[in-house]
This record gives sequence, C-alpha cells and structure tokens, in this order.
Amino acid sequence: MPVAEQVWHATEVSATASVTEQELPAADPRDGFVETEPAGQRTGKSGATEIRSADSETEKLRSERDALLDRLARLQAEFDNYRKRAAKESADFRDYAVADAARTILPVIDSFGLAIRNADAHPEDFRKGVELIYKQMQDVLQKLNVQRVPAQGEPFDPRVHEAIEMVESDAVPDHHVLEELQAGYRIKDRLLRPAMVRVAKKIG
Repeated sequence: MPVAEQVWHATEVSATASVTEQELPAADPRDGFVETEPAGQRTGKSGATEIRSADSETEKLRSERDALLDRLARLQAEFDNYRKRAAKESADFRDYAVADAARTILPVIDSFGLAIRNADAHPEDFRKGVELIYKQMQDVLQKLNVQRVPAQGEPFDPRVHEAIEMVESDAVPDHHVLEELQAGYRIKDRLLRPAMVRVAKKIG
C-alpha cells in the first residue's frame, strides 16, 4: 500500500474511533453495568460531605458543652444558697435553743434572789426555801429532757460513772457504787457528764 494511502487510512480510523467514543450510549443498569464518576470528582464530593459532617458534629459538641457549663453554674449557685441558708438556720436554731433554756431557768434565778433578800430569816425557813429552789431546778431540767444518771447502789458502769476511788465495803455488792460524790446527767442517750462515785470492792 502506497505511503499516502496508509496515512489517509490511519487518519480515517482515528476519526472514526473519536466519533464512536463520543457517541457511546449511557450504560444500562439492567445489563449489569453502572456508570461511575471519575476518581478525582468522587473524592471531592466525599471530602466536602465529610467536612460538613465534622462541622455539624463540632457545633453539636459545643452546644452540649455550653449546656453543661450553664447547668454547672446553676448547681454551684444553688449549692451556695443552700449552704448559706443551712448555716443561718443552724445559727437561728442554736439561738432559739439557748433562749428557751434561759427562759426556763429565769424563775429559778428569781427564787435565788428572793432567798438572798431573806437570808436573815429563821434558818429553818431559809433551808426550806433552798429546798424549794432545788426542786424547782429539778423541774426545769426535766422540761429540758435532762435526766440524772442513776448511781447510788447501781453496778459500776464506766460509760456513765467516773470512779474516784475503790473502797473496801460490804455495804453494797462488789463493784457497785458505794457513794455518789457528784451527780451525772444526760439528755436521752447523750451523756452530759458522768457521775463521780466511790466504788465498793470486796473486803479482804
């Protein structure tokens, strides 16, 4: 084949291939073929989607953080208010408790004042007055729920008794309170002070 004819044939084949490539129909999914986008174009769209998703997640986390910080601030403010209110209530309770106790003691103070003003009276009358004041004071303690610790003749109990000495005696059983030197008191189960006592021990 002459050279000119070979060149013309090659040009015709190239043109035909170009036309054929441009006019190819779209793939039919029913034939099992699926058209795909070029790799570069797919990457661009996927990257943009990922960026939008990351921005959305970041905004969501910011909102959650702000909500938690706001809640924490509110809880701190509520706790501070509660602490101040509790401290005030505790102080008020102590003041009122002391006031109630003092109010019950005032009549006893009045009786002592009356006894002092009549100290020159007959000794027997003065003694009776003091005994009445003592009884009055016992009533006050009872109103305050202050109870005397049993001691005389009771088994020695180190939880409520303070032994001053051990004395050999058969007046009471061994390790029983022989003598109460100072009364002990308690409020319900709380000991205010122990009773100071002498404790008997077996002779010999």
